[in-house]
Amino acid sequence: MSRRLLGNLLPKSFCPCLPFYYIWFCFAVSAKIYNMLVRTFASAVAGIDAVTVTIEVNVSQGVRFFLVGLPDVAVKESQQRIESAIRTLGYHWPGRQVVVNMAPADIRKEGSAYDLPLAAGILAADGKISGKDLESFVIMGELSLDGTLQPVRGVLPIALRAREEGFKGVILPSKNAREAAVVNGLEVFGLEKLADVIDLFNGTRKFDPVRIDLNEIFNGEANRYDVDFSDVKGQENVKRALEVAAAGHHNLLMIGPPGSGKTMLAKRLATIMPPLTLEEALETTKIHSVAGKIDDHTALMTRRPFRSPHHTISDVALVGGGTFPQPGEISLAHNGVLFLDELPEFKRSVLEVMRQPLEDRIITISRAKSTCDYPASFMLIASMNPCPCGFHNHPDKECVCSPGMVQKYLNRISGPLLDRIDIHIEVVPVKYEKLADQAKPDRSENVRERIIRARNIQAKRFAQFKGVYSNSQMTASMQRRYCQLDEAGGKLLRTAMEIRGLSARAYDRILKVARTIADLDESDNIMAEHISEAINYRNLDREGWAG
Repeated sequence: MSRRLLGNLLPKSFCPCLPFYYIWFCFAVSAKIYNMLVRTFASAVAGIDAVTVTIEVNVSQGVRFFLVGLPDVAVKESQQRIESAIRTLGYHWPGRQVVVNMAPADIRKEGSAYDLPLAAGILAADGKISGKDLESFVIMGELSLDGTLQPVRGVLPIALRAREEGFKGVILPSKNAREAAVVNGLEVFGLEKLADVIDLFNGTRKFDPVRIDLNEIFNGEANRYDVDFSDVKGQENVKRALEVAAAGHHNLLMIGPPGSGKTMLAKRLATIMPPLTLEEALETTKIHSVAGKIDDHTALMTRRPFRSPHHTISDVALVGGGTFPQPGEISLAHNGVLFLDELPEFKRSVLEVMRQPLEDRIITISRAKSTCDYPASFMLIASMNPCPCGFHNHPDKECVCSPGMVQKYLNRISGPLLDRIDIHIEVVPVKYEKLADQAKPDRSENVRERIIRARNIQAKRFAQFKGVYSNSQMTASMQRRYCQLDEAGGKLLRTAMEIRGLSARAYDRILKVARTIADLDESDNIMAEHISEAINYRNLDREGWAG
């Protein structure tokens, strides 16, 4: 508009400079209107715990998009996914400058799970979502290009953290809803699309929170296994050793020829172990959730895990780690069984990294920029052939290994690792008469009842000690207090130590195993027969066993 035309329109007393001030004023007002700050909340998983992440979105004048707060490449790529999902719904990407900050900035944000909270924040800052209840929820989810929500990892620790920090609820993809609904006192909304999130906050549609009956799940699915201890014919001494191991949470090694039933026995060990407590179930589920091992239909893990990695596994896959640390097999076996079949075939370095977790029951993963702890309280059950051909000490078949090969084969397992295994038991092939016998051995539930009674005795014994719940965890001072021997037992153990040349750690293991055997017999004192049985569970320490 020219000054002459403007002068014709305005009064004669009107200042010619006024239109320019007016234009400046309009720009200032528009900038104030379009400068809008919105907050949403998400979570970052560190170890098996979650940390709340505040996502601040500011829409102001400009045309650029900024994402700050230490995001990784997957988080930076979210702009394209969010923009596509928004346009699919018929909305437009804000035609102004969008600045997103993810705080705290010193925690690295990884993965695509931040797509949904970022999209919700951008839509709210642009006025398309009501921000009334936005800060009351923790929001997580990955977006497809059409706005569909994809499942994410670590939902259970995220939900637990949200409840601790007083959030009203969590908004997640529908496939993650059952897992989060395990946490009481939290509204869990499992949604299918970004459009559902918009409708939820705008109040245009009503959604019911997901609810599950935790007691029904926990009590209904616990101790349901496809296999049973009674499936095993014969092998009574090995079954007894497994019962002792389960009662005291002892590590066990089975040595026997191929086809003697070692793997079959190991796979049935979880069926005789005490059922998971609610606390153990939550902790186990958290680990598997972080690792992405929870399926759509599982709300809570109610059975003890059984992990059986192949002998070609790497160090990192076993103990955990990687560029972005993840739990390994020993953590996935937490509160359950880690079965290593053909133990000597594992790389020496793989076996040696287990020495510290076996003692401390925790694994620490240290990287240049982060350190995290994963629980690793598992029962180690291992099996091996006695020699390369597999028939050393076989009652019927002759061993074809040359002299010294048996010992060389056993030397693949280091002495310190063997010392950390409480029970060494020899497995002998089952005769035809035993296989054809129609007698029904003890079922898993019967064996489990005896083990539960023994565990209850141990729970009362160690009630005053935090973190100690089984005989295998006894310290030296506890051992002196609870493993007193009578004269006959002490003499028997001394003789065994002298003849077999046992180490101090082996001495401790024998006492702990004897204590467990006494608990199974519901005996207050360790008797000579308990010591004798415990000594017999150290087969590899027997002189001349390897020829």
